[in-house]
Amino acid sequence: MARIEFLGAPMDSLSMSESVAHIEDKLLNGEFMQHVVVNVAKLVHMQTDSVLADSVKACDMINIDGMGVVLGARFCGHKVTERVAGVDLFHQLMAMSAKRDFPVFLLGAKEDVVAKTAEKVQALYPQLTLAGFHHGYFFNEEGHDEAAVVQMIKDSGAKLLFVAITSPKKENFINKWQDKLGVDFVMGVGGTFDVVAGKVKRAPVWMQNNGLEWLYRIIQEPGRMWKRYLVTNSKFAALLIKERFFTKK
Repeated sequence: MARIEFLGAPMDSLSMSESVAHIEDKLLNGEFMQHVVVNVAKLVHMQTDSVLADSVKACDMINIDGMGVVLGARFCGHKVTERVAGVDLFHQLMAMSAKRDFPVFLLGAKEDVVAKTAEKVQALYPQLTLAGFHHGYFFNEEGHDEAAVVQMIKDSGAKLLFVAITSPKKENFINKWQDKLGVDFVMGVGGTFDVVAGKVKRAPVWMQNNGLEWLYRIIQEPGRMWKRYLVTNSKFAALLIKERFFTKK
């Protein structure tokens, strides 16, 4: 894989087709793969959250999800093929799993959302074997509920696991339990279930391609999103300037 390091984070500069082919090859060979995507927010948080940074760095495959990261990496001299959006990769892997008869498990989001997501993927991919699904609100301080859910996933016989829980909780959960999940592939998919279930609309393609999905989210939820994106994007801009002009190569 074409791996680069950008702002202290390893990333794989792969196209969508290359990513799917690589994952499929690993699954056919029975090799375990921990997958993650990085976007601007995650990259910024990794600068100060060492647990999140370690969880991301432990992954076998790190796709670039977010035109902000693609453009930023190119600005700093890296060759990045294209953006591999998590929600698009999710659909590609659903199609591949249906074709290969790989059972999948959906974990995360609210109970009604994950149930609707399960219904939608079964309708979109009729040949898909859905091993099971469970909501993402099972964490407690003792970790007993986590262990029970992990056992459920293992008992389901799933080969692929998709985790739709917020960062850094999902990355840390995957990193903590990966050896006990019983799956060959695990991927954090963030808000993908909300999109698949129809709860959240994606930005128009032209906005996606020009790194403006953050603006679309602000338009959708101005009260909740404007401050988050203002702070995150400002920090990212500062990191880019430092990396481009003040970091010795």
